[in-house]
This record gives sequence, C-alpha cells and structure tokens, in this order.
Amino acid sequence: MQSNIVRSQNNDSEAMITLENQLTLTNYYEAEQQFIQLLELEDLDKKVTAQPELASYFEKAVSEAILKAFAVDINDDTAHRFLQRVLYRINRLKLFWYDDLRRYTNERSAYLRIIRDQIESAWQEWELAQVDVAALQTADVRQGLIDRVAVDVDPPISDDGLFIRDQVTEAGYRRLMAIASLDGLVEASQLSRTLGGVSNEVHAVLTRLLLEEYGGGRLGRKHSSYFTTMLVELGMQTEPEAYFDLVPWELLAVINHSFLLTERKRFFLRYIGGLLYGELSVPAAFRNYQAAGERLGLSPAGMAYWNLHIKVDELHGRWMLDDAALPLVTQYPADAWELLLGYDQQRLMSDRAGAAVTRSVREAEEAASK
Repeated sequence: MQSNIVRSQNNDSEAMITLENQLTLTNYYEAEQQFIQLLELEDLDKKVTAQPELASYFEKAVSEAILKAFAVDINDDTAHRFLQRVLYRINRLKLFWYDDLRRYTNERSAYLRIIRDQIESAWQEWELAQVDVAALQTADVRQGLIDRVAVDVDPPISDDGLFIRDQVTEAGYRRLMAIASLDGLVEASQLSRTLGGVSNEVHAVLTRLLLEEYGGGRLGRKHSSYFTTMLVELGMQTEPEAYFDLVPWELLAVINHSFLLTERKRFFLRYIGGLLYGELSVPAAFRNYQAAGERLGLSPAGMAYWNLHIKVDELHGRWMLDDAALPLVTQYPADAWELLLGYDQQRLMSDRAGAAVTRSVREAEEAASK
C-alpha cells in the first residue's frame, strides 16, 4: 500500500515521519517506524503536545488495531502483532541493555505511559474474558494449586511436542532458537523487578531463584550465557533482539504480560501463580528441544541451556509451590484466588504462544524444502 508521508523538520532539525493525507487503512509497519522515531525524540512529551501531527499516523494505527485485535468477530493477527510490538518497545525501557544511553531519553514519558495504558487496558480485558474469573473466586485455592501442579508437571506429550522431538530439521530448529532468543538472552529480568521491599520467606525463595538464574553473579554460569553458547554453535547472531521480527505476537504477549504483573504490585499474586506454572512446566517442553538437538548432532555445550533447565526447573517448581504460592494462600486468604488466575492465564498464554512458535517452525521447514 502506498502512503503519502512527508518529512517535516522540527526546530531541532530532527526528521520525523508525519501524515500528509489521512489514509482509510493504516499501514502498521509505517506506523511502527514512526513510533520508533518518537521513542528517541528529545522532549517527546512537549513536542507531541505542540505538534500532534508528529504522532497522528501512529495514534490512528493504535486506535484501529485495538478495534481489530480485540473485537470478537475480527481478532486480527496483524493488529495483535502491531500492538504487542509497541508494548514491548515501551516495556524494554524498564531494563538496561548496555546500549546507547540516548535510547532511554523517554523512559518516564507521560505520552508513552498513556499509549501503554490504552493498549493494556483493552488487551487485559480481552485476556480476562477468556478465563472464568467467577469460578476462581470461589475455588479452594490450596487444593486448586496442588491439583494443577500434579497435572502440569509431567503432561502427555502433544502433537507439536512430538513434531519437535522427532521430526524437526536444522532449519526448523534454528527458527526455534531464533524466536526463543528474545527471552532466553535476558532470562529472569522481569523477576528482578519484584525483589525490592520487605524481606520474608517468600521474598527469600524468589531471591534464591533469581540468583540461580543469574549464575550467582558469575557471567559464565548465568542461564542466558548458556543460551548464547547454543547460538554460537549454530553460527547464529547472539545480540539481544537480533531476531525480533521473527517473534510471534503470542510470545510477545507472554513477555508483556510478565512486565505488567511485575510492575503492578497489586498483581503480585497473579505473577506468583504465573511464575509457578512457568517454572514447573519448562522441563517437559525442554525435553523435546533437547531430544531434537541430540538427533541433529549438537554437542552437550550446544544443548546446555535445555539440559540445565530440565535439571533445575523441576526443583524451582517445587520451591514456587511449597515456599511461595502456598504460604501466600495463608497470608492473603481473601485474595488468594488471584494465584489461580495468574496460573491459568500463564498456562493459556503459554499454550497459545507454543502453538504459534511451532507454526513458525513448520513455516521455516517448508521454506527450506523448496
């Protein structure tokens, strides 16, 4: 689709994409490019207030995408992708990437907060509509957690899991690694956002979990370093976000959801429920990735990340149930149902992301076979 966009010079001689003629249909790619430029614009809040046209194309795209993504009868994947990419670009400013300091010029921008809240409010309403919240509010939370863990710690292997384990070729495996690198290279970063404040037994187990993920402060033992080793063996790029454009929106949604829950202390119980599911469910999925790597002839070092998580995350799952989730049921009896909400949402979103990743892996296989 061709669009009429012009370059306008502001008083600081910065070039920004602006809209000359309103379009009937928004091009999300062009809107995202405008947003990327906004992110690093000095005095963003003042300039957008003084020159609304600097963001008009982008804002129109956000409004349109919200309608298309979350309407029951539309549920447009392209709109979902655009919105989750925008959220991710805002959320990543909460972490330090040892890159150009100017990239953080607008990390506390009121304008970016408004955009984030606009997207999150519609998205979270849509996500909550897929869970029976009323049933969770009257559930036996302690037994509900125990029962869920018993089912999910070692579930039957799915068709997608069998495909990865037994059939995926190098092309598909490389696509899997590329997508997983977005989170694998900055693993556990959102968890770090929960550790400020008063210490107690729950805080202690979360700190212990973070320290294990971060290799006790030794870079070579940090879990993300093991992921880097796997990428190196495959001759792939090791820079964070190198494969951002390959990541399905469903996986971006999982990452953005984690940012939301860790930034909102009111959602702490939901985060703990989700973290419980995440830790205990990892070994079952990673066993398939490990088996695929072995079948493809990768070295032990080239599969070290999978091997490590298969070994330690079963223990982490027990920590999260016995030393975090169940004690919180006792401490917050009126709100403990939110642990179940967090758990069920994480399972739902993870299943959705897993299916999307497998679709992408299959697409890579098909492309390589042509």
